[in-house]
Amino acid sequence: MRTVELLPDATTELHVREMWRGIDAAGLPSLAGHRHPTNRPHLTLATCDDLDPPVRAALAATLDGLPAPLRLDGLLRFPGRTRVLAWRVDPDAGLTRLHRQVWDVLGAHATGRLNPLHAPGRWVPHLTLGRSSRASAWWPDHLLPAALSDPWDGTLTHARSYDSVTRTVEHLGGGSGP
Repeated sequence: MRTVELLPDATTELHVREMWRGIDAAGLPSLAGHRHPTNRPHLTLATCDDLDPPVRAALAATLDGLPAPLRLDGLLRFPGRTRVLAWRVDPDAGLTRLHRQVWDVLGAHATGRLNPLHAPGRWVPHLTLGRSSRASAWWPDHLLPAALSDPWDGTLTHARSYDSVTRTVEHLGGGSGP
């Protein structure tokens, strides 16, 4: 599987990592414990089976408009086989348009199936803070860092793709790369 992700500016990345550490310090599931070097705060726009060179070129052209504003505001909790705590991204019209453009590029050119959870109209933009496959996992508000209650404004500076088979990333556009 391949992703199309947007990465935040350095200050926002440090702030999100600080939230990960605060969640971890409270004894709750957090991405602070995920030590793979590709683990970074990110906003997933889409996933698909593969990105061949023409798709990458089309995505690079689409993502060339970065940077884009980022607003984090509110928490989300996703139930399911893997429970997730996330910081909600409040998308402006530009981010919503960029998401639609990426989806359209992948729909026209990508190999294999697109994840329908990322489809326009279904996509729930967020940055993941914690994940757990334990059915009992939950994140009580009173144990979470207080700063998660405050909106955060940052910038989405560049895009990458994560390859779940090779566990590597590839720069897709914007900024100077991961």
